[in-house]
Amino acid sequence: MKKVIELIRVSTEAQAENDRASIPAQRAINRRTAQAYGLEIAHSIEIADVSGAAVLLAPEMQQLLKLIQSPEIHGVVAREFSRLMRPENFSDYALLQAFVDSKTILYLPEGPIDFNSKTGRLMGAIRAAIAGLERSELLERSWTAKEERRRAGACPSGHITWPYGVGFSKEAGWHYKPEAEKVREAFRLFLSGVTCYSELSRKSGIPRSALPIILRNPIYTGWRVYDQRRDMSPGAVRVRDGGRQGDRRKALRTPDEIIRVRVIEEPLISQADFNRAQKMVEAKRQRGSRARVETRRKFTYGGFLRCAACQLLIYSQSSHRGKLFDYYVCKGRQYLHTCQTLYMRREKLEEKLDFLLAVRLTDNGFLQEIVGEQERRRNQGGSQARMARLQAQITGLREKQQRVLDAYFEGVINVDDRNRRLEAVERDLKLAQTALLREAPTPQVTAEELSQLFQPFSDWRLLALEDKRRILAAVVPEIHVADYTVKAICMILPHGGKVVRPVGFSRLESRRCAVLSLQPVFPAIELCADGRFHPRSLQHSRVFSGSAGTRAPAAPGHSWRCGCGSVRGAGRLGQPLRQCAAQHGLSTG
Repeated sequence: MKKVIELIRVSTEAQAENDRASIPAQRAINRRTAQAYGLEIAHSIEIADVSGAAVLLAPEMQQLLKLIQSPEIHGVVAREFSRLMRPENFSDYALLQAFVDSKTILYLPEGPIDFNSKTGRLMGAIRAAIAGLERSELLERSWTAKEERRRAGACPSGHITWPYGVGFSKEAGWHYKPEAEKVREAFRLFLSGVTCYSELSRKSGIPRSALPIILRNPIYTGWRVYDQRRDMSPGAVRVRDGGRQGDRRKALRTPDEIIRVRVIEEPLISQADFNRAQKMVEAKRQRGSRARVETRRKFTYGGFLRCAACQLLIYSQSSHRGKLFDYYVCKGRQYLHTCQTLYMRREKLEEKLDFLLAVRLTDNGFLQEIVGEQERRRNQGGSQARMARLQAQITGLREKQQRVLDAYFEGVINVDDRNRRLEAVERDLKLAQTALLREAPTPQVTAEELSQLFQPFSDWRLLALEDKRRILAAVVPEIHVADYTVKAICMILPHGGKVVRPVGFSRLESRRCAVLSLQPVFPAIELCADGRFHPRSLQHSRVFSGSAGTRAPAAPGHSWRCGCGSVRGAGRLGQPLRQCAAQHGLSTG
């Protein structure tokens, strides 16, 4: 009797389980085929969790290719042609060439295929092409059915894809499970200022690796949102070792493809809290904030400062020169050597920043100035012509983005070209959207609302360092400072349940992260003779700082006032500062 190899293959691990009939059914059919043609099964090879498009990567298939080189092996018996292969590209046809070289015959229930004969070569190529086409149609039908279930608010996949603390059943639909209370606690802690994922994991009991995903998932507000899709192109398939089934790369959906369905009527997290959490997560990512216990013990504002000159992050650093000194220094100065700003002593800068937050931002007179400047900018608005140009540019870029995706799905460009072109379009789109945000009119804010927003800073000087950092993390300020001079403070704050649009410059401006910037109100902050800060004139943007006795002139015709409110006027500052110092019993030097 002629010896043959029995080939059994299933595409998933589930099909190979004992309670499934796929493998026993293939084995029974193979036995009948061997008996019908008078064949002896010398070896039996089973392949599980391997797609028909990746069989050449499986070690079991490599073993089969070695076995068929033996003169004793006459052929291979299988249930159907697709068990041998479902080619996705022409390189997969190398498997058929191995059968030709070894003169191996493929035995199927409907008859043998001899790839060395003219008819066998023709039928083999046709059967392989049909098997590959069937696979493409199966994937397309499966994808279409899953999309319909997503739009209907149903579950399109297995429980492994369910969000943490969320379940699904045919009777109840999507629902929160008991462990969802951990998610509620994680959001509460995060919004209160516990932004270190390791600490948040310890307090909430949720794995640290899952927290960034959980905090961004809108399912906890009752909405199921699908803004990504699996890339269905052949090059997007990822396989594991041994050719085992992997997954496909994800690609962003176009705006018209995004699916957003309300699936739970009573949300776990309110929409306002969720929006604020998104802004905090995005700001944390942009700052590159990390948990460094040794830094937190000394530097109150570490991770919250940005250089006003070059817009890069300001790092904290300790230096030993006879004794220990702590500094804040711009990244551009320390590492890139592109910024000329000074090293700023921690004690001196933090004293100024503490006074700014604890006194100035809780002073009603100062808040009235903020409101006045906001109103002026809101009435002035942006350039309508420039806004129209930016809007047209954004529309054109989105159309270009869609054209790139269409070309990719039609097979005109490959994955690398798609990624490169989309990256360039996304970069230009982000720049245009940021410019449009800056041109847009600013919202109206009252002094009472600002006073309520800044209320957490009223007892600022009485708080411990960790408590201060928690408040800073909760409101996520980005303080722009250079050479001990504060240029702007940008904060993410709720405003009537809506996002406050940004005013002035800020690295936090984006579609997902809007800020309230106080930059137009105090372009320069200086220490007065009595130890208080005072804002320079809104029209006078010349930056300088110093102690009592500063004789730097003010620009002619520009007004100024002392932070204590006792002296105001115009012209040179030397005499007024001495006058203020005399009222407070201080020496001007």
